[in-house]
Amino acid sequence: MAGVKILNYELSPAPATIFGCLLPAPWMGVLTGLLLAFGPQQGLPDRFSPLTLALTHCLALGMLAPIMIGALFQLMPVVAGQAVTGARKIAPFVALGSALIAVGLSLGFLQASNAGFVFAGVLALLLYGAITLALLTAACEVAVVDATTRTLRWIVLALLLVVALGISLAGNFAGWWQLDVIYLLDLHVGWGLTGWIATLVVGIASTTVPMFWQTKRPSASWQRALPGVLWLPLLLAFWPALQPFALLLTCLVIFLLASISFVTIWRAKRRFDPAWSLWLVCAASYMCAALLAVFKHIGGSILPDFILPDFILPDFISPDFILQTLPWWIGVLVLVGGAVLPVNAMLGKIIPFLVFMHLRRQTPMGQRVPTMQAVLPPQRLRWQAHSVLLAFGLLLLLPLAPGWLAVAAGIAFSLSQAYLGSLLITCLLRYRHELKAVFLAE
Repeated sequence: MAGVKILNYELSPAPATIFGCLLPAPWMGVLTGLLLAFGPQQGLPDRFSPLTLALTHCLALGMLAPIMIGALFQLMPVVAGQAVTGARKIAPFVALGSALIAVGLSLGFLQASNAGFVFAGVLALLLYGAITLALLTAACEVAVVDATTRTLRWIVLALLLVVALGISLAGNFAGWWQLDVIYLLDLHVGWGLTGWIATLVVGIASTTVPMFWQTKRPSASWQRALPGVLWLPLLLAFWPALQPFALLLTCLVIFLLASISFVTIWRAKRRFDPAWSLWLVCAASYMCAALLAVFKHIGGSILPDFILPDFILPDFISPDFILQTLPWWIGVLVLVGGAVLPVNAMLGKIIPFLVFMHLRRQTPMGQRVPTMQAVLPPQRLRWQAHSVLLAFGLLLLLPLAPGWLAVAAGIAFSLSQAYLGSLLITCLLRYRHELKAVFLAE
């Protein structure tokens, strides 16, 4: 078993650096839900429908990217001992810039606007170029001791690759050049969902889940395997002839890692914690997504005769419907179940923890500091967890009745993220109130 990690909280960045990245993100989730509820629903749930593409990028860029980048700004110094030079200057632009990129791409998809793709491509080059350079400088000095530090050292390469592939596709849609869109798209999706999002979630969770939910610490084999075991199949995917094999290998790896994670989380000591269920569903989502991806790849020919016999199918569900809906289910399982749920779980822990930590550092000895539970009561987190799980379920059911379920799922998702955003704002207000009391006492 790996030893207990020593975290250096004295190197933690200023609160404004992290809060500026994390706090706005749930509100982009609110806008994403409203877009689903009231946007043009033609083509739903097809993966290439304009609304689906817009929703995907609003979630991945507008909501998830600022949180993940903010997490890297925090974890690089605290976990790896390397401050990110320029993080304080970049942080104010991370959430706003990511949201604007998502808006530009959404306009490009929804209105077939070349200008939207041009705007998004140029801004992504500037913003994520600066972020990549800042993270790369710090990552080069990271000493690798476990899965988390190895992920922190190399994750910037995945971010660079995802951004480069995304800009290549945006330039193609903007008319700058003509490239093989399907080839680039497969790589962009694979590296975006697995190489960037799943890798960062697993790498960070290797430290934070045992810390906050008291699970068994990852084994030495787990520590050595990540993130290379996830990236090797993705590297093979660059060769077109190997892409089918690379997909199957990636799905196998994800299923195995998710299965181990599910069992570990199931045995956590803090199962009473409000966010425990979000991590459990996250692991199950990756397991299901991997199985469905394999089935989509090899199951089309056997579906009608073997997997889903006619006598167990409702009249309105056909084998063709199942095959056409698989990409939607896989996307929801990975983006929402595998990313939004753990991000919601972590925000509900990290923000109160940062408030507690910074107050403790700034409060004179002997003076009482509010606990994490006082900053953000667990019952409120439980309500938020239930609300986002409800939205997740509605999103999975959406293909059965896209017309009205899109509205229901979109509103439910917006409300869950609005509630989370309001909880985080109350944490910030509590921080300012306590800090003001400290200064007045002096």
